[in-house]
Amino acid sequence: MNLKTHLQTKLSEAAKLADLSPDFIPITSSKDEQHGDLSSSVALSLAKMAQKPPMEIAEKIIGYFDKNDEFIADVFTSPPGFINFKIHPSYYQSLVTEILESDDSFGKTDIGVGKTANVEFVSANPTGPLTVGHGRQAVLGDIVANILEWHGFVVTREYYFNNAGRQMRLLAESVEARYRELTDGIVDFPEDGYQGNYIKEIASDILKEHGKDLENGDELFRKTAEEVIFNDIKSSLKYLGVIHDQFSNEKTFYETGAIDKTISDLKEKDLIYEADGATWFKTTSLGMDQDRVLIKSTGEPTYRLPDIAYHINKVERGFDFIIDIFGSDHVDTYPDVLAAVGALGYKTDHFKVLIHQFVTLLKDGQKVKMSTRKANFVTLKELIDDVGVDVVRYFFIMRSMNSHLNFDLDLATDQSEKNPVFYLQYAHARICNIIKHGEHLGVDTKANFDASLLNHKAELELLKTTGQFTDIMEIAYTTLEPQGITNYLQDLATKFHKFYGECRVITDDQKLTSARIALINTVKVILSNGLKVLGISAPERM
Repeated sequence: MNLKTHLQTKLSEAAKLADLSPDFIPITSSKDEQHGDLSSSVALSLAKMAQKPPMEIAEKIIGYFDKNDEFIADVFTSPPGFINFKIHPSYYQSLVTEILESDDSFGKTDIGVGKTANVEFVSANPTGPLTVGHGRQAVLGDIVANILEWHGFVVTREYYFNNAGRQMRLLAESVEARYRELTDGIVDFPEDGYQGNYIKEIASDILKEHGKDLENGDELFRKTAEEVIFNDIKSSLKYLGVIHDQFSNEKTFYETGAIDKTISDLKEKDLIYEADGATWFKTTSLGMDQDRVLIKSTGEPTYRLPDIAYHINKVERGFDFIIDIFGSDHVDTYPDVLAAVGALGYKTDHFKVLIHQFVTLLKDGQKVKMSTRKANFVTLKELIDDVGVDVVRYFFIMRSMNSHLNFDLDLATDQSEKNPVFYLQYAHARICNIIKHGEHLGVDTKANFDASLLNHKAELELLKTTGQFTDIMEIAYTTLEPQGITNYLQDLATKFHKFYGECRVITDDQKLTSARIALINTVKVILSNGLKVLGISAPERM
């Protein structure tokens, strides 16, 4: 039984009897145990409409509340108008059986069953190795996809990249310049070209395989560089545990005529005009602050044009939910793209755009300076080699995606409980060790148990926390923010370690031992489920 849904239903029925019609009934965990286990602020939200004090509304609602409920021990009000619930221990004790029977499906819902979702993320152009900044988006995208799959969606993980335009031209020119340096000894490196050893290595490989007589501007420079770098990108993502289902590229939309059709359709809607030698998108007529350039005076398109065609393509593929994950440098671009898609008659209400902030590496408390263009950066592979894939994945989501992330290399390499990843994994491993120790002593760890014996305060606190997992996963679906899962798992691990310090699991009392082993098994189930969604391992020993 979902306790919050149950309470919302009971409150809704009571409010109706009190001639009140709340749009939504919030239920939150109480921070102060004097206010019970759960609280609702519904009376506060109804005060303005009812034109009555919140406390009066709260008292009126609980006057109609059905108190004959096996799990609600008490319902009472507190200023300035909260309705509080004390939950009977029998409810929390009943969770043990529910969690153990549900096992790896505990906390799942059917929200997305029969629906499809597309999650586009990383989408770095093949101009160099993936960096630490790309890594945050890779982990975010993968976990967002995991959250959707947890709730029943069939998810397509997609990578969209630009293999045409100025960046790729600069890449080809950079590789050719290093090739000429090897063949002729002449260095004529392009301004803003891509530097770094990887460019030299590509040029050297081309020389070895194709000789020194390639013509100026040979397409081989671009094609080889793109292929080599993309293979490295895919390898880095696989190293991180990220596998994309589909790769789409900008060039395709030129070849299929989708770009020309987009321009034509926008012209038909009178949303295109020419000025100063450039082609403009009349976004001001769609309520935007200023018009945007779609094609520069040089004839080169801006990102917006192919992105419009690409997003139309995604709509036409029929996904029920489309998610774009971008860095904060895209915050000014995507509203124009979605405005164009909507203006051309396509629905956009199933789009959700997630923006994440950037990453700073810290070493000895100091910022590690990096420049992608100068190839002075830490690659994603190097970071994983230094601290491990579990730590990398966890550290990228331990802060809200809306917050700038300081990646502390000293903490990341710390293998003690100070490291939040090891703290979680150690809780899981400790539970496994306790169970194995019990088995070694001849304890039947799969025996029938009496959960009503779990009455110690630390036991009940642990049970209350396990019961929050379903709500946490539903919130994760609503917000598509992984950080809430990490915060919850840390709280669960803390409650477990506290319980372990206060309650001996293996005792001379066989019945109590069976109940406590069942209890720690529920924690093991939830830690395993939560870590799986995060793409982090749950080791049985450390």
